[in-house]
Amino acid sequence: MKFLTYGYLLGLLVFFMSCSEEKPYQLPENAEILLHGDSTKTWKIARRYNNDVRMNMGPCFMNYRQSFSEDHKVSDNNAKNDNCGPSLVGNWEFKKGAKGDPYIKISSPDIPELLNTDKDYKYFKILQLNSDTLKLSFKHTQYGSTSRTITDILVREDLDIGDRYFHH
Repeated sequence: MKFLTYGYLLGLLVFFMSCSEEKPYQLPENAEILLHGDSTKTWKIARRYNNDVRMNMGPCFMNYRQSFSEDHKVSDNNAKNDNCGPSLVGNWEFKKGAKGDPYIKISSPDIPELLNTDKDYKYFKILQLNSDTLKLSFKHTQYGSTSRTITDILVREDLDIGDRYFHH
């Protein structure tokens, strides 16, 4: 009887564990249009998290804009803002990861310097994409070898949202 009880419990445990696996986020069918709009769409950072801790949004983050174009070009406005560093100019494409997760792959010769990597591309996992919101996460190595997960919540440039200027 104990064997049946343990077997039953083990079976339930396996069942619930297999049910709790997260399914990959599925991009909407019109994902490209949502990302680039009619021609070019510009996004601004609403919030940024560093390992799930909300980051302060100073002037460079508040002024940051990233534009995705229908011709698969991507650029930001960093260099146009005082003391915010160089801009990124490159190409974007959608990719699927090994587990089926959607990514935006950005390729640019600027990436090694900007993102502290030896590759000229970077994958940004898409957590959400709709007409107003683009939520991305990516691994970023800071201060030598410390790797962190950065999560950016971007919104349409023209969207007025409160609480962007965040300080502890």
